[in-house]
Amino acid sequence: MDIWDQLVAEAKKQFHPEDVSPFIMAHHVACALEAENGEIYSGFCIEGASGVIALCAERVAALDMYIHSGQTVVKRLVCYSRDGAPDDSGGWTPCGACREFFMQLSDKNKDMEILVNYPARKTVKLIDLIPDWWGWDRYEKNK
Repeated sequence: MDIWDQLVAEAKKQFHPEDVSPFIMAHHVACALEAENGEIYSGFCIEGASGVIALCAERVAALDMYIHSGQTVVKRLVCYSRDGAPDDSGGWTPCGACREFFMQLSDKNKDMEILVNYPARKTVKLIDLIPDWWGWDRYEKNK
């Protein structure tokens, strides 16, 4: 079992779509990530009838990592949305809000690998999804 198998297995544990109320649904998207030290954290999506109530699985997993370990650097990330492979091609990328969150969490997250094809173990780096990110100057000023 490689790291991607482990991450998919952890994400699957969080995947069990349910209605929390007539307005809120949860666990219909799950995520697992590998922190810089090799620990695995997971999360699930929860969203309401109003878009501002949504919290993506990726950010929930990152918050789980931060709350339990204080870490901010992610080595690898996978999303899961139904039984079988994460989707028909085997994966997908975080939404724009999640991309931005990870970039702001640590400049090292630019090198985070995101699974886009599970059977082929194909990945992309976060920096490839947000190449002209606006915040590099602020990181440079804080060095």
